Amino acid sequence: MFIQLLTSILFLLSLPIFFLIIIKTSKSKKSSTASSPSIIFPKSYPIIGSYFDIKSNRSNRVQWTTQILQSSLSATFTLHHLFGYRQIFTANPANVQHMLKTHFFNYQKGPFFISSLFDFLGNGIFNADGESWKFQRQVSSHEFNTKSLRKFVQTVVDTELHDRLIPMFYDAAYDKTVLDLQDILQRFAFDNVCKIAFGFDPACLMPSLPQAQFAEAFEAATYISGERFRALISLTWKIKRFFNVGSEKRLKIAVSRVRDFAKKVVREKKQELADKSSLESVDLLSRFLSSGHSDDNIAIDIVISFILAGRDTTSAALTWFFWLICKHPEVEKEILKEIKEKSNMPVFEEVKDMVYTHASLCECMRLHPPVPVDTKMAMGDDVLPDGTVVKKGTLVTYHPYAMGRMEKLWGSDWAEFKPERWLERDEAGKWSFVGRDPFTYPVFQAGPRICLGKEMAFLQMKRVVAGVLRRFKVVSAVEDGFQPELVVHLTSKMKVGFRIRVEKREEFD
Repeated sequence: MFIQLLTSILFLLSLPIFFLIIIKTSKSKKSSTASSPSIIFPKSYPIIGSYFDIKSNRSNRVQWTTQILQSSLSATFTLHHLFGYRQIFTANPANVQHMLKTHFFNYQKGPFFISSLFDFLGNGIFNADGESWKFQRQVSSHEFNTKSLRKFVQTVVDTELHDRLIPMFYDAAYDKTVLDLQDILQRFAFDNVCKIAFGFDPACLMPSLPQAQFAEAFEAATYISGERFRALISLTWKIKRFFNVGSEKRLKIAVSRVRDFAKKVVREKKQELADKSSLESVDLLSRFLSSGHSDDNIAIDIVISFILAGRDTTSAALTWFFWLICKHPEVEKEILKEIKEKSNMPVFEEVKDMVYTHASLCECMRLHPPVPVDTKMAMGDDVLPDGTVVKKGTLVTYHPYAMGRMEKLWGSDWAEFKPERWLERDEAGKWSFVGRDPFTYPVFQAGPRICLGKEMAFLQMKRVVAGVLRRFKVVSAVEDGFQPELVVHLTSKMKVGFRIRVEKREEFD
């Protein structure tokens, strides 16, 4: 009731402004049409900024801002929000390097980002700045660089792959069942990341595809937290949170379930440590507790952050990857050739050497990055390398999705799915991988915040690709001409999933 009343008052107060806009637009319509048949850059007005353009493109903001950046000479533009707030978008590698490396400490998460995710992530590493972030980064970096953790991740992924995913695909091939690959891969990734982070198996990828309470609560918390960023006026979700109504009430319930479960696991791990003096488990939580970091809230925040990071990113990348493979059989053929060359190695132990597969995954994430945009806040006045003036408190968003679609960066064939752009042949005709700098390709961030789990993500993705394509052909079950629609929560997804059939391959038997 209060929200509706507030909305009505704001609307009435805004009517004079709206009338002025309508009159101004009407007067300039002819001249605008004559000079530019298609206005790409959003118009900005006093007080309301580009409210109408923002509102009309709310559901496709990533694609809309991409088109604007593609049309900008500097690959940077400023979007004006209500009441004078500005947000700078950039797809300029020099600006990205400036933000993420050379002036790292001037571009932080900031209060807007942190407050939006605090109820869910607390002070976890992906929602922290300053000394809190630095401490968690040092602890996490040490653990991620241990051979024992890499071996543990490999074991977890292989077990989930061979005990659950592959048997499910065999059953689907035999029964000619249609599967939602996006849902299957999300379940696969969630099982993996929970075992790696907590040492807990939610068993989401069982044949019955159960609805685990923890997984459902985590999904709800992720989705509603992401909705906060898409609110046209952030005050609306804060009011709903204050009165504990609507989506904010659902978020509170979901977060409570996630954190209650996490607290239970932490208590059990601590008890195990007290009883045994040392932990046999090598999951992240056990490692943090064993190294002396016993504060419950810190442990919970860190682990929940890593679950969020590992849950949707790899599954999103793999979903888009298999979609592209279905459309490009010539790429699938090259990957199969590479898999066959490695088939004598036990459990594809050397997937790190599968350069064509690696290039194909990189090319997929160029076009469909799991995190399509990332925003920082300027802690002080600054000027970006392209001359854009940044005032203290301004939100600055670098745009991996747009950067993968810039002709200046990738050439006139940027729209093509072309793994060869990441490869070169040596004198013997063997492929070798040629990477791009992380500021041109910031899919895994760059600078001090570069993704700690990058190598583990590639390990998991290549194991899935090799394990699945060696045994099955993935066939799209959607109608001809269907194009998946991108939706962005905290990560990118296909709006209605990706329906597939799997066919058993005979030539590898």
